[in-house]
Amino acid sequence: MNSLTEKLKAFEELLIIMDELRAKCPWDKEQTLESLRSLTIEETYELADAILDEDLGEIKKELGDLLLHIVFYAKIGTEKNSFDIADVLNSVNKKLVFRHPHVFGDAKANSASEVIENWEGLKRKEGHRSVLSGVPKSLPAMIKAARIQEKVRAVGFDWDKRIQIWDKVKEELSELEVEIENMEQDKIESEFGDLLFSIINAARLYKVDPETALEKTNRKFTKRFLYLESETLHKGRELKNMSLDEMNQIWEVSKQSD
Repeated sequence: MNSLTEKLKAFEELLIIMDELRAKCPWDKEQTLESLRSLTIEETYELADAILDEDLGEIKKELGDLLLHIVFYAKIGTEKNSFDIADVLNSVNKKLVFRHPHVFGDAKANSASEVIENWEGLKRKEGHRSVLSGVPKSLPAMIKAARIQEKVRAVGFDWDKRIQIWDKVKEELSELEVEIENMEQDKIESEFGDLLFSIINAARLYKVDPETALEKTNRKFTKRFLYLESETLHKGRELKNMSLDEMNQIWEVSKQSD
């Protein structure tokens, strides 16, 4: 592993390269905070993919891409006479020290859950009027639901026993079934939302990240379906001309490779 001096030198080199790109590269010169936004989101998802793949080499690469974006935003901030990379770093350093009094002060926290509870109290001292104020509006709905539930849990708004959540799931499923019988589309949508929210809550209570769990299922389904398509073509047939029973026979074989 590199020494602290080597790490600082590498970061300094990135800052110098960014200055050169901004001054001399036609594409880099045109970029704005707004134009970089969607690219940053894309890079974040690429990092998430690498993490799910457990590909450390790719994780290293994608972290570099994200770090480049951070330096790019800071460079634009400098040009606007608003902030520079030192301001960015000083801001996060100050926040980390303030939010970890159990490390840098006299507070006590013996578990991760206690740390999270302390964080919420500290955030209110920083001026956050609601425990939900830190949840980004643009988060995907599933991730947002999980974050909302984590936030309210930190102030005690949670089930006494996690097994209680299953009664709530059953209740929401029953309400959905009623609206499906009534065929009122708006209410069906609403009850679907309630059911999904309760399932995400159950995942949290059982220490499962719902986004990760669903993505793993997406990948598993995709792998099986690609096998189904491949085997169908190998037999000289098309899926649209096969019965569901015929497809299921191949599907069951595809499970053996999971």
